[in-house]
Amino acid sequence: MKKLLLTFLTLSAFSFRLAAQEVDTVPISTKGLDIKLKRSPLPSRLGTIQFKPVNLTPALVNAKVNYWKTRTSVGININQAAFSDNWKGGGVNSLAIGGLINYKAEYSKESYSYASEVILQYGKVKNKSQLQKKTTDRIYWDNKAAVQLSKNWYFFGSMNFESQFDKGFSYSRDAQGNEKENLLSKFMSPGYLTESIGFEYKPNKFFSTRIGTGTARQTFVLDTALYRTNPKNFGVEKGKKIRNELAFQVVMNYEKEIFQNVTLKTKYNMFIPY
Repeated sequence: MKKLLLTFLTLSAFSFRLAAQEVDTVPISTKGLDIKLKRSPLPSRLGTIQFKPVNLTPALVNAKVNYWKTRTSVGININQAAFSDNWKGGGVNSLAIGGLINYKAEYSKESYSYASEVILQYGKVKNKSQLQKKTTDRIYWDNKAAVQLSKNWYFFGSMNFESQFDKGFSYSRDAQGNEKENLLSKFMSPGYLTESIGFEYKPNKFFSTRIGTGTARQTFVLDTALYRTNPKNFGVEKGKKIRNELAFQVVMNYEKEIFQNVTLKTKYNMFIPY
């Protein structure tokens, strides 16, 4: 009986504790109450990407565009051959010297271009028991202005001048077997001045073809006595110094660096008088 009473009292106390933990909720109106929320001391999480306007000072670049491209090449060649009297293979003692100056300037801006090229060449050779002779002698100056019409075609106008530095001779022998000279040419005898307009085809940087549909050439022979030793007189009438011609002209140029510091350069010129 005592055990049953003790069990009943224990269960009653436990039930009272459970009931004591229940709290009745009464709704309270917050209207008119001055409620201030405290800011959380923990940092709030910001967005991953934020855009903020930044004022940048414009940068000024002091850049100067150079539309010119120039190239200069200089060459000097000296060759000597000497043979001893004991050498049975044969040969002639000789000395040869030659020089070359090639200058080229090119201008290109938008569809306009200009090119100027100067070529100066001179060389001589002296063989034993013979007169000295020229191996090369040339003065050449070419100028061309062009405007681009399409990807590969240009309209151009050009002018070039060509002559030589020194006297040129033909050689023969007299009755005694001695070598003698016959004057053929000299500076400005002849000299050529050529003006041309037309179209140029240029598919790449190293090849071009000029088609001069309107070409004029003046041939100069300033030494009016040259015809005595050169009867053809380069087409200029005896006693005159200039000959004028109108012609159709084609000029092909090929210039490409095939190896480092090795350039292949060739030119073909066709001149057909009307």
